[in-house]
Amino acid sequence: MNTLDTLTKARLSNVSTATLTTALFKRGFRNVFLQGLKRLGAKKGVMVGQAFTLRYIPAREDLDGLSAFDDRTHPQRVAIETCPPGHVLVMDSRGDPSAASSGGILLARLIKRGVEGVVTDGGFRDTPEIANMDIAAYHQRPSAPTNLIKHHAVDLQLPIACGSVAIYPGDVIVGDAEGVVCIPAAIASELAIDAYEQTIYEDWVETQIAAGEGLFGVYPLTDDAMRKAFIAWKQSNAARYPFAQTT
Repeated sequence: MNTLDTLTKARLSNVSTATLTTALFKRGFRNVFLQGLKRLGAKKGVMVGQAFTLRYIPAREDLDGLSAFDDRTHPQRVAIETCPPGHVLVMDSRGDPSAASSGGILLARLIKRGVEGVVTDGGFRDTPEIANMDIAAYHQRPSAPTNLIKHHAVDLQLPIACGSVAIYPGDVIVGDAEGVVCIPAAIASELAIDAYEQTIYEDWVETQIAAGEGLFGVYPLTDDAMRKAFIAWKQSNAARYPFAQTT
């Protein structure tokens, strides 16, 4: 499995999911933005971490009573206790928020274990408490019923679907106030460069729009004079962008 290096994480921590979706589209990836999710939790900034996956199938009455949690091999509880620090726990809840995928106590445990964030295409319970927790959490909507009513945790660290997007263990998950993007692990480093450089360029575009420039020749950058102006601006503002390419 590819690992997330420090420089790649730093670059991804300073770009938006909107920019990432465009950078991925340039590489032919169209289905990367997890649909229907909202951010919960008090942790500020951009969530960046590799995916640790948990899959739910529909619950069945003979298997999913409250005594299911007596089993120390229960996949949901194992996920909470084994998701590595710095990773993002991503749960395939089949897009069903009618029972909780997780709740406040389990998220509190993830915080203590140093997990970067948690994502489900279902719902969380204890959301008033989670909203004040120091973690990035994404779900569809609040859901008070316990997960056992609708969800049977079945396996870990296999490919899943979340928000109609394919998520493979180790993929890089990035979340901001707008939502969550999945980056295939094999291209994360190169994509982080592309997105960071695009962010620098778009910051410059905003200065030009604020100064009264029109879009043509600036966005996209097709005018030679404007291209030179951008290069000069980037050089003069280098201190603002410590993770820019040096070559």
